[in-house]
Amino acid sequence: MTKSFEEIPLTPISDTPSTVNITGLWRVMRPVVDREKCKKCTICWKFCPDVSIKLVDGVPEIDYQYCKGCGICATECPSKCIVMVKEGEQ
Repeated sequence: MTKSFEEIPLTPISDTPSTVNITGLWRVMRPVVDREKCKKCTICWKFCPDVSIKLVDGVPEIDYQYCKGCGICATECPSKCIVMVKEGEQ
């Protein structure tokens, strides 16, 4: 069952994993992966603070239900196959 922000205790770290709290609606920018450019280094997956990147055959797939659009994946990607776009644009 998903909790509202009022139901989550006030602590520096939530007692609930982010996979339980759908946080994708907070996003202003979203990462988009160019699968052709991806070198399958998995750095984006390692740095994602929300565990919203899944690797499918070594290529990242973003789970937009949980991605907050922080851009860490795009910043850390050495092949620059991840770009941040404004939410609602392609």
